[in-house]
Amino acid sequence: MKKISLLFIFIFLISCNDSKKSSKSTDNELKEKYIDILGVFNKNELKNEPHDFWFKENYTNYKLDQEIADQIKPLINDIDITVFMGTWCSDSRMHTPAFFKLIDYLKIKDKKMKLIAMSLDKTTVDSLEKNQDIINIPTIIFNKNGKEINRIVEFPIETIEKDIYKILSGNEYKNAYADF
Repeated sequence: MKKISLLFIFIFLISCNDSKKSSKSTDNELKEKYIDILGVFNKNELKNEPHDFWFKENYTNYKLDQEIADQIKPLINDIDITVFMGTWCSDSRMHTPAFFKLIDYLKIKDKKMKLIAMSLDKTTVDSLEKNQDIINIPTIIFNKNGKEINRIVEFPIETIEKDIYKILSGNEYKNAYADF
């Protein structure tokens, strides 16, 4: 009886050990397949694996308010935009595809935008976040003549189009964290 009990214990230990190895290799395989973008990047990188699954869905499903977008068009030509985001961040995954849909509709050239992907700690390899007061992401910063005029932080207050229109038209706009 003792031999049978020891045999079952031995088999149990071996099977548990194998499952841990299997689980670890699966975790490593997932990590290798899913690589976050860090630092300056091109928006087309979001259209490719492993980011395409969330980007394409949220880009396609976003219903652009073309009337407001058309009002933004004459206001955005002399504006430079910096976007801080994280491919791991649920808010970035939701709101940046909507932003890019607007940018594509307006035919804004990539040279007018600087896209910066951040780590979980909201840092970049080159410390691009330094002196930018990034508290949450995504953060979309609008600059005119090298000076910041305003920003959207984490999520739009109304919609991405309405918030950008308020910012660019000079109407009062406060992001969700403006009073903190």
